[in-house]
Amino acid sequence: MTGDHPGGEHRDPPRSSPTWSIRRPLADWLRAEGSTAGGKRLLDVGCGVKPYAPFFAGVTSYVGVDVQENPYADLHGAIEALPVDDGSFDVVLATQVLEHVDDPPLAVRELHRVTAPGGRVLASTHGVMVFHPNPVDHWRWTHTGLERLFRQNGDWADVTVTPGAGTAACLGFLASEFLHLLFKRAHVAAISRPLITGLNAAAAALDARVSLLREPVPGALFATST
Repeated sequence: MTGDHPGGEHRDPPRSSPTWSIRRPLADWLRAEGSTAGGKRLLDVGCGVKPYAPFFAGVTSYVGVDVQENPYADLHGAIEALPVDDGSFDVVLATQVLEHVDDPPLAVRELHRVTAPGGRVLASTHGVMVFHPNPVDHWRWTHTGLERLFRQNGDWADVTVTPGAGTAACLGFLASEFLHLLFKRAHVAAISRPLITGLNAAAAALDARVSLLREPVPGALFATST
C-alpha cells in the first residue's frame, strides 16, 4: 500500500527538499503514532491525498474531510464545522491545517467535540513558514501560543506541544526555501538540490551537536491533546 499510495514525498521526504526539516520529523512522529493506533477510528481533517494513511493501516476506519473539493476526501466541510457526530473518532489528525483556518479557537473546539473520550488529537502547524496561501494563510504560533490555544478551547486532559526541529534546522529551512525559489525563477531549480541537501544536513548536524540550538524555535510544532 505504501508504495502505491499518493503523498510519498510527505512520508519519506528527500533531503534535497527545502521542507525536509519540517516533513521529516512530522513523518517520524506520525509513523510512531500510527504504530499504536490499531483498532481505532481515525478522522483526517484537511486530508488532501491522505498521505499518512499508510502509517495508520491498522485503524478500523480512516475518514478524510477536506474544505475543498477533493476526490480523496470522504466528507467535505470546514474544520470550524466538521460534518461528523460528537465523540465519533479515537484519533483526529490535523496536519498543517490550523495556519489556514479563519477561526483557530473554533477549530480547536471542533477538534475536541469530535474526539471520543480518551481519544487523541494529533495536530501540527508552523512556527516559522513563508507565506503559502492554500487558499489562505493567516497564522503562526510559538510553542507556548499553540499550547494556550488548545488549553483555552476544550476540556483536554493533557496538552503536549513539541518543536519539530531546532534553531539551525529552522534557519536552514528558510535559506533552503529562498534558494529554491531563486533557482526556480531562474528556471534552473535542479541546480539548487545539492545545495539544499547540504544545508539540511549541516543544520541537522549542528542542532544535534549544540544543545543550546535545540531550543524551541521550530519550523513546525506538534500538539498532542487527550
